[in-house]
Amino acid sequence: MKRIRLALAALCLSTAALASDHLDSPRVVADPRVDIGDIYAWTSTDGRRLNLAMTIVGHVFDKDAEYAFHIDSGPRFPDTTARTDIVCRFASMAQADCLIGRDEAIQGDPSRPAGLLSASGRSRLFAGLRDDPFFNNVKGSRDAFDLATATLKQGVPRDAAGCPAWTPTQTAAILDRWRHTDGGPARNFLAGWTPAAIVLSVDLSLVDRGGPVLAVWADTTVDDVRIDRMGRPLTGNGLLAHLGNDEAADAYKLAYNAATPETADAFVPVIARSLALYDGYDGQCGNQLMIDHAAPPAARYTPLARLLADDRLWVDSASTTCTQLFAVELAALTGGDRWRKDCGGRTLHYDAVNVYRSLLASGTNDAITDGVRADDRQHSDAVFPFLAAPNDAKAAYR
Repeated sequence: MKRIRLALAALCLSTAALASDHLDSPRVVADPRVDIGDIYAWTSTDGRRLNLAMTIVGHVFDKDAEYAFHIDSGPRFPDTTARTDIVCRFASMAQADCLIGRDEAIQGDPSRPAGLLSASGRSRLFAGLRDDPFFNNVKGSRDAFDLATATLKQGVPRDAAGCPAWTPTQTAAILDRWRHTDGGPARNFLAGWTPAAIVLSVDLSLVDRGGPVLAVWADTTVDDVRIDRMGRPLTGNGLLAHLGNDEAADAYKLAYNAATPETADAFVPVIARSLALYDGYDGQCGNQLMIDHAAPPAARYTPLARLLADDRLWVDSASTTCTQLFAVELAALTGGDRWRKDCGGRTLHYDAVNVYRSLLASGTNDAITDGVRADDRQHSDAVFPFLAAPNDAKAAYR
Protein backbone atom coordinates (compact mmCIF):
# COMPACT_ATOMS: atom_id res chain seq x y z
CA MET A 1 0.00 0.00 0.00
CA LYS A 2 3.05 2.25 -0.07
CA ARG A 3 2.08 3.44 -3.56
CA ILE A 4 -1.35 4.56 -2.30
CA ARG A 5 0.22 6.50 0.54
CA LEU A 6 2.68 8.19 -1.78
CA ALA A 7 -0.07 9.14 -4.22
CA LEU A 8 -2.14 10.56 -1.39
CA ALA A 9 0.84 12.53 -0.10
CA ALA A 10 1.45 13.98 -3.57
CA LEU A 11 -2.16 15.12 -3.79
CA CYS A 12 -2.01 16.57 -0.30
CA LEU A 13 1.07 18.61 -1.09
CA SER A 14 -0.76 20.14 -4.04
CA THR A 15 -3.71 21.24 -1.93
CA ALA A 16 -4.17 24.07 0.53
CA ALA A 17 -5.25 21.77 3.35
CA LEU A 18 -5.85 18.03 3.42
CA ALA A 19 -7.30 18.41 6.88
CA SER A 20 -6.76 20.67 9.81
CA ASP A 21 -3.08 19.83 10.06
CA HIS A 22 -2.42 16.72 7.94
CA LEU A 23 0.88 16.63 6.03
CA ASP A 24 1.61 20.27 6.80
CA SER A 25 5.37 20.28 6.22
CA PRO A 26 8.04 18.21 4.43
CA ARG A 27 9.28 16.84 7.74
CA VAL A 28 5.98 15.26 8.71
CA VAL A 29 5.38 14.07 5.16
CA ALA A 30 8.64 12.17 5.52
CA ASP A 31 7.32 10.38 8.62
CA PRO A 32 3.52 10.36 8.95
CA ARG A 33 3.86 8.41 12.22
CA VAL A 34 4.56 11.74 13.93
CA ASP A 35 2.18 13.87 11.83
CA ILE A 36 -0.78 15.18 13.81
CA GLY A 37 -3.90 15.25 11.68
CA ASP A 38 -6.32 16.89 14.14
CA ILE A 39 -6.91 17.31 17.84
CA TYR A 40 -10.21 17.51 19.68
CA ALA A 41 -11.04 18.56 23.24
CA TRP A 42 -14.41 18.92 24.95
CA THR A 43 -16.16 18.49 28.30
CA SER A 44 -18.03 15.28 29.03
CA THR A 45 -21.80 15.47 29.34
CA ASP A 46 -21.64 14.78 33.10
CA GLY A 47 -19.20 17.65 33.62
CA ARG A 48 -16.56 15.45 35.26
CA ARG A 49 -14.04 14.76 32.52
CA LEU A 50 -12.07 16.32 29.71
CA ASN A 51 -12.24 14.25 26.53
CA LEU A 52 -9.25 14.40 24.19
CA ALA A 53 -8.48 12.90 20.81
CA MET A 54 -5.47 13.17 18.53
CA THR A 55 -5.35 11.60 15.07
CA ILE A 56 -2.01 10.62 13.56
CA VAL A 57 -1.73 10.47 9.78
CA GLY A 58 0.41 7.34 9.89
CA HIS A 59 -1.32 4.10 10.77
CA VAL A 60 1.19 3.07 13.42
CA PHE A 61 2.99 4.93 16.19
CA ASP A 62 6.71 5.61 16.27
CA LYS A 63 8.28 3.74 19.21
CA ASP A 64 10.88 6.50 19.54
CA ALA A 65 8.35 9.37 19.60
CA GLU A 66 6.46 11.10 22.37
CA TYR A 67 2.84 12.10 21.73
CA ALA A 68 1.68 14.80 24.10
CA PHE A 69 -1.32 16.90 25.05
CA HIS A 70 -0.53 20.10 26.95
CA ILE A 71 -3.38 21.55 29.01
CA ASP A 72 -2.97 25.05 30.43
CA SER A 73 -5.60 26.04 32.99
CA GLY A 74 -6.75 29.30 34.48
CA PRO A 75 -9.68 31.19 35.97
CA ARG A 76 -10.70 32.92 32.74
CA PHE A 77 -9.74 33.44 29.09
CA PRO A 78 -6.94 34.19 28.26
CA ASP A 79 -5.26 33.88 31.68
CA THR A 80 -3.68 30.52 32.49
CA THR A 81 -1.57 29.81 35.55
CA ALA A 82 -0.84 26.07 35.51
CA ARG A 83 0.04 23.38 32.97
CA THR A 84 -0.54 19.65 32.93
CA ASP A 85 1.24 17.52 30.34
CA ILE A 86 -0.07 14.18 29.14
CA VAL A 87 2.79 12.32 27.49
CA CYS A 88 2.40 8.95 25.80
CA ARG A 89 4.90 6.54 24.29
CA PHE A 90 4.08 3.38 22.36
CA ALA A 91 6.54 0.49 22.31
CA SER A 92 4.04 -1.12 19.93
CA MET A 93 0.40 -0.75 18.97
CA ALA A 94 -0.37 -3.03 21.94
CA GLN A 95 1.85 -1.39 24.54
CA ALA A 96 1.28 2.16 25.79
CA ASP A 97 2.91 4.11 28.58
CA CYS A 98 1.22 7.44 29.37
CA LEU A 99 1.97 9.86 32.20
CA ILE A 100 -0.67 12.44 33.13
CA GLY A 101 0.90 15.18 35.17
CA ARG A 102 3.28 13.76 37.74
CA ASP A 103 1.26 11.05 39.43
CA GLU A 104 -1.30 9.50 37.07
CA ALA A 105 -0.08 6.71 34.76
CA ILE A 106 -1.72 4.40 32.23
CA GLN A 107 0.24 1.35 31.09
CA GLY A 108 -0.71 -1.67 29.03
CA ASP A 109 -2.59 -2.60 25.89
CA PRO A 110 -4.74 0.38 24.79
CA SER A 111 -6.22 -1.18 21.66
CA ARG A 112 -9.53 -2.48 23.00
CA PRO A 113 -12.48 -0.13 22.27
CA ALA A 114 -13.44 -0.07 25.95
CA GLY A 115 -10.07 1.52 26.62
CA LEU A 116 -7.42 1.01 29.28
CA LEU A 117 -8.10 2.38 32.75
CA SER A 118 -5.44 3.86 34.97
CA ALA A 119 -4.85 2.27 38.35
CA SER A 120 -6.75 5.10 40.03
CA GLY A 121 -9.66 4.83 37.61
CA ARG A 122 -9.49 8.56 36.92
CA SER A 123 -8.37 8.27 33.30
CA ARG A 124 -8.97 6.02 30.32
CA LEU A 125 -6.91 5.53 27.14
CA PHE A 126 -7.58 4.07 23.71
CA ALA A 127 -4.99 3.97 20.93
CA GLY A 128 -5.40 2.35 17.54
CA LEU A 129 -6.96 2.73 14.11
CA ARG A 130 -10.22 4.68 13.92
CA ASP A 131 -12.20 6.49 11.26
CA ASP A 132 -11.11 10.12 10.84
CA PRO A 133 -13.96 12.42 11.99
CA PHE A 134 -12.66 15.47 10.14
CA PHE A 135 -14.55 16.30 6.94
CA ASN A 136 -13.38 18.68 4.26
CA ASN A 137 -13.95 19.27 0.54
CA VAL A 138 -10.24 19.54 -0.25
CA LYS A 139 -10.63 19.66 -4.01
CA GLY A 140 -13.26 22.38 -3.89
CA SER A 141 -11.09 24.43 -1.54
CA ARG A 142 -8.12 24.00 -3.84
CA ASP A 143 -10.20 25.10 -6.84
CA ALA A 144 -11.37 28.17 -4.96
CA PHE A 145 -7.85 29.12 -3.90
CA ASP A 146 -6.56 28.56 -7.44
CA LEU A 147 -9.21 30.88 -8.86
CA ALA A 148 -8.50 33.47 -6.17
CA THR A 149 -4.78 33.30 -6.99
CA ALA A 150 -5.44 33.68 -10.70
CA THR A 151 -7.62 36.73 -10.23
CA LEU A 152 -5.06 38.35 -7.92
CA LYS A 153 -2.40 37.86 -10.57
CA GLN A 154 -4.69 39.60 -13.03
CA GLY A 155 -4.55 42.73 -10.89
CA VAL A 156 -7.40 42.68 -8.38
CA PRO A 157 -6.89 45.87 -6.33
CA ARG A 158 -6.26 45.66 -2.61
CA ASP A 159 -6.99 48.22 0.07
CA ALA A 160 -4.31 49.71 2.30
CA ALA A 161 -4.47 46.73 4.66
CA GLY A 162 -4.05 44.18 1.85
CA CYS A 163 -7.66 43.01 1.52
CA PRO A 164 -8.57 42.18 -2.11
CA ALA A 165 -11.53 43.97 -3.67
CA TRP A 166 -12.90 41.08 -5.70
CA THR A 167 -15.90 42.01 -7.80
CA PRO A 168 -19.28 40.43 -7.00
CA THR A 169 -18.88 38.19 -10.04
CA GLN A 170 -15.42 37.06 -8.97
CA THR A 171 -16.57 36.49 -5.40
CA ALA A 172 -19.52 34.41 -6.55
CA ALA A 173 -17.27 32.30 -8.77
CA ILE A 174 -14.77 31.66 -5.96
CA LEU A 175 -17.47 30.69 -3.48
CA ASP A 176 -19.17 28.48 -6.05
CA ARG A 177 -15.98 26.52 -6.63
CA TRP A 178 -15.58 26.16 -2.88
CA ARG A 179 -18.96 24.41 -2.70
CA HIS A 180 -18.26 21.83 -5.41
CA THR A 181 -15.90 18.97 -6.19
CA ASP A 182 -14.69 18.75 -9.78
CA GLY A 183 -17.70 20.83 -10.78
CA GLY A 184 -20.19 18.42 -9.17
CA PRO A 185 -21.62 17.91 -5.67
CA ALA A 186 -19.19 18.47 -2.83
CA ARG A 187 -17.41 15.37 -1.56
CA ASN A 188 -15.48 14.71 1.64
CA PHE A 189 -11.91 13.99 0.58
CA LEU A 190 -11.25 12.16 3.86
CA ALA A 191 -14.11 9.67 3.59
CA GLY A 192 -12.78 6.28 4.69
CA TRP A 193 -9.48 7.65 6.00
CA THR A 194 -8.31 5.56 8.96
CA PRO A 195 -5.52 7.21 10.95
CA ALA A 196 -4.09 6.02 14.21
CA ALA A 197 -5.87 7.75 17.07
CA ILE A 198 -4.97 8.50 20.68
CA VAL A 199 -8.11 9.01 22.77
CA LEU A 200 -8.22 9.95 26.45
CA SER A 201 -10.93 10.74 28.95
CA VAL A 202 -9.47 12.24 32.14
CA ASP A 203 -10.97 13.54 35.35
CA LEU A 204 -10.97 17.33 35.32
CA SER A 205 -9.23 17.34 38.69
CA LEU A 206 -6.13 16.06 36.90
CA VAL A 207 -5.91 19.00 34.49
CA ASP A 208 -7.65 22.05 35.99
CA ARG A 209 -5.28 23.08 38.80
CA GLY A 210 -5.28 26.69 37.57
CA GLY A 211 -9.02 26.99 37.03
CA PRO A 212 -11.87 25.78 34.81
CA VAL A 213 -10.77 27.44 31.56
CA LEU A 214 -8.44 25.12 29.65
CA ALA A 215 -6.17 25.81 26.71
CA VAL A 216 -5.17 22.63 24.87
CA TRP A 217 -2.47 21.96 22.31
CA ALA A 218 -0.59 18.87 21.22
CA ASP A 219 2.79 17.99 19.82
CA THR A 220 4.97 15.11 18.72
CA THR A 221 8.65 14.96 19.54
CA VAL A 222 11.55 12.63 18.73
CA ASP A 223 14.75 12.88 20.79
CA ASP A 224 13.37 16.08 22.36
CA VAL A 225 12.97 17.70 18.92
CA ARG A 226 9.44 18.90 18.19
CA ILE A 227 8.24 17.53 14.84
CA ASP A 228 4.63 18.73 14.75
CA ARG A 229 2.25 20.78 16.88
CA MET A 230 -1.39 21.75 16.68
CA GLY A 231 -4.15 23.48 18.61
CA ARG A 232 -7.00 24.95 16.59
CA PRO A 233 -7.86 23.54 13.17
CA LEU A 234 -6.23 25.05 10.06
CA THR A 235 -3.98 27.70 11.60
CA GLY A 236 -0.69 25.94 10.96
CA ASN A 237 -1.85 24.52 7.66
CA GLY A 238 -3.88 27.37 6.19
CA LEU A 239 -2.46 30.71 7.31
CA LEU A 240 1.29 30.43 6.80
CA ALA A 241 2.26 31.97 3.45
CA HIS A 242 -1.36 31.61 2.30
CA LEU A 243 -1.50 31.68 -1.52
CA GLY A 244 2.28 32.04 -1.50
CA ASN A 245 4.84 29.72 -3.08
CA ASP A 246 5.40 26.24 -1.66
CA GLU A 247 8.99 26.90 -0.59
CA ALA A 248 8.03 29.87 1.57
CA ALA A 249 5.07 28.01 3.06
CA ASP A 250 7.23 24.97 3.89
CA ALA A 251 9.83 27.14 5.64
CA TYR A 252 7.16 28.85 7.75
CA LYS A 253 5.51 25.55 8.66
CA LEU A 254 8.79 23.94 9.73
CA ALA A 255 9.55 26.90 11.95
CA TYR A 256 5.98 27.04 13.26
CA ASN A 257 5.99 23.38 14.26
CA ALA A 258 9.26 23.90 16.13
CA ALA A 259 7.78 26.80 18.09
CA THR A 260 5.37 26.78 21.05
CA PRO A 261 2.39 29.00 21.91
CA GLU A 262 4.75 31.06 24.06
CA THR A 263 7.19 31.66 21.19
CA ALA A 264 4.75 32.05 18.30
CA ASP A 265 4.55 35.85 18.12
CA ALA A 266 7.13 35.76 15.33
CA PHE A 267 4.41 34.39 13.05
CA VAL A 268 1.93 37.20 13.67
CA PRO A 269 2.98 39.26 10.59
CA VAL A 270 2.65 36.39 8.10
CA ILE A 271 -0.67 35.28 9.62
CA ALA A 272 -1.93 38.87 9.42
CA ARG A 273 -1.14 38.97 5.69
CA SER A 274 -3.12 35.77 5.20
CA LEU A 275 -6.02 37.19 7.22
CA ALA A 276 -6.16 40.17 4.85
CA LEU A 277 -6.80 37.76 1.98
CA TYR A 278 -9.43 35.82 3.91
CA ASP A 279 -11.21 39.04 4.81
CA GLY A 280 -12.07 39.59 1.16
CA TYR A 281 -13.48 36.16 0.34
CA ASP A 282 -17.06 37.15 1.13
CA GLY A 283 -16.77 40.22 -1.10
CA GLN A 284 -16.52 42.69 1.78
CA CYS A 285 -13.38 43.98 3.48
CA GLY A 286 -13.42 44.96 7.13
CA ASN A 287 -15.92 42.50 8.62
CA GLN A 288 -13.54 39.82 9.87
CA LEU A 289 -13.58 38.63 13.48
CA MET A 290 -11.63 40.94 15.84
CA ILE A 291 -10.71 43.42 13.13
CA ASP A 292 -9.29 46.67 14.53
CA HIS A 293 -10.82 49.52 12.56
CA ALA A 294 -9.10 52.14 14.71
CA ALA A 295 -5.62 50.81 13.97
CA PRO A 296 -3.45 51.90 11.04
CA PRO A 297 -4.04 49.66 8.00
CA ALA A 298 -0.83 47.69 8.64
CA ALA A 299 -2.13 46.68 12.09
CA ARG A 300 -5.77 46.00 11.20
CA TYR A 301 -5.41 42.21 11.43
CA THR A 302 -2.89 42.06 14.28
CA PRO A 303 -5.33 41.22 17.15
CA LEU A 304 -6.73 38.13 15.41
CA ALA A 305 -3.30 37.16 14.07
CA ARG A 306 -1.91 37.21 17.61
CA LEU A 307 -4.81 35.10 18.90
CA LEU A 308 -4.35 32.54 16.14
CA ALA A 309 -0.57 32.38 16.42
CA ASP A 310 -0.98 31.31 20.06
CA ASP A 311 -2.84 28.31 18.60
CA ARG A 312 -4.42 26.72 21.65
CA LEU A 313 -7.87 25.14 21.65
CA TRP A 314 -9.87 26.77 24.45
CA VAL A 315 -12.37 24.80 26.56
CA ASP A 316 -14.57 26.13 29.34
CA SER A 317 -14.80 22.99 31.45
CA ALA A 318 -17.48 24.55 33.67
CA SER A 319 -19.93 23.96 30.80
CA THR A 320 -21.23 20.66 29.45
CA THR A 321 -22.83 22.26 26.40
CA CYS A 322 -20.38 22.16 23.50
CA THR A 323 -21.68 23.52 20.20
CA GLN A 324 -19.34 26.19 18.85
CA LEU A 325 -15.72 26.34 17.75
CA PHE A 326 -14.16 29.52 19.21
CA ALA A 327 -16.98 29.82 21.80
CA VAL A 328 -14.60 30.71 24.64
CA GLU A 329 -12.90 33.37 22.54
CA LEU A 330 -16.19 34.72 21.22
CA ALA A 331 -17.64 34.91 24.74
CA ALA A 332 -14.78 37.22 25.73
CA LEU A 333 -15.56 39.67 22.93
CA THR A 334 -18.11 42.45 23.05
CA GLY A 335 -21.47 40.99 22.10
CA GLY A 336 -20.40 37.43 22.84
CA ASP A 337 -22.90 36.76 25.61
CA ARG A 338 -24.65 33.98 23.67
CA TRP A 339 -21.52 31.80 23.99
CA ARG A 340 -20.85 32.26 27.70
CA LYS A 341 -22.36 28.90 28.62
CA ASP A 342 -20.74 26.96 25.77
CA CYS A 343 -17.64 24.85 26.44
CA GLY A 344 -16.17 25.70 23.02
CA GLY A 345 -13.23 23.42 22.34
CA ARG A 346 -13.83 21.06 19.46
CA THR A 347 -16.05 18.00 19.45
CA LEU A 348 -16.04 15.39 16.70
CA HIS A 349 -19.15 16.94 15.13
CA TYR A 350 -18.14 20.58 14.73
CA ASP A 351 -18.26 21.86 11.17
CA ALA A 352 -14.83 23.21 11.98
CA VAL A 353 -13.45 24.10 8.58
CA ASN A 354 -16.50 26.11 7.55
CA VAL A 355 -16.88 27.91 10.89
CA TYR A 356 -13.19 28.78 10.93
CA ARG A 357 -13.18 30.20 7.41
CA SER A 358 -16.44 32.05 7.96
CA LEU A 359 -15.11 33.82 11.04
CA LEU A 360 -12.04 34.84 9.05
CA ALA A 361 -14.06 36.04 6.06
CA SER A 362 -17.07 37.70 7.66
CA GLY A 363 -16.93 37.50 11.45
CA THR A 364 -19.92 35.14 11.42
CA ASN A 365 -19.96 31.36 11.72
CA ASP A 366 -21.75 30.41 8.50
CA ALA A 367 -20.78 32.71 5.64
CA ILE A 368 -18.59 30.26 3.75
CA THR A 369 -19.13 26.57 3.16
CA ASP A 370 -17.20 24.01 1.18
CA GLY A 371 -20.44 22.09 0.69
CA VAL A 372 -19.57 19.29 3.14
CA ARG A 373 -21.47 19.61 6.41
CA ALA A 374 -20.92 16.27 8.16
CA ASP A 375 -18.69 13.23 8.15
CA ASP A 376 -19.68 10.11 6.26
CA ARG A 377 -19.50 8.04 9.47
CA GLN A 378 -21.34 8.44 12.77
CA HIS A 379 -19.11 9.36 15.71
CA SER A 380 -20.07 9.92 19.35
CA ASP A 381 -19.19 12.81 21.63
CA ALA A 382 -20.41 10.79 24.64
CA VAL A 383 -19.47 7.11 24.19
CA PHE A 384 -15.79 6.18 24.51
CA PRO A 385 -13.65 5.92 22.34
CA PHE A 386 -15.81 8.46 20.51
CA LEU A 387 -14.34 8.00 16.99
CA ALA A 388 -16.10 5.41 14.81
CA ALA A 389 -14.39 2.10 14.19
CA PRO A 390 -12.66 1.87 10.81
CA ASN A 391 -14.58 0.49 7.89
CA ASP A 392 -12.34 -2.40 6.91
CA ALA A 393 -13.49 -2.23 3.31
CA LYS A 394 -12.01 1.26 3.12
CA ALA A 395 -9.01 0.82 5.39
CA ALA A 396 -6.74 0.47 2.37
CA TYR A 397 -3.80 2.44 3.65
CA ARG A 398 -2.58 0.13 6.37
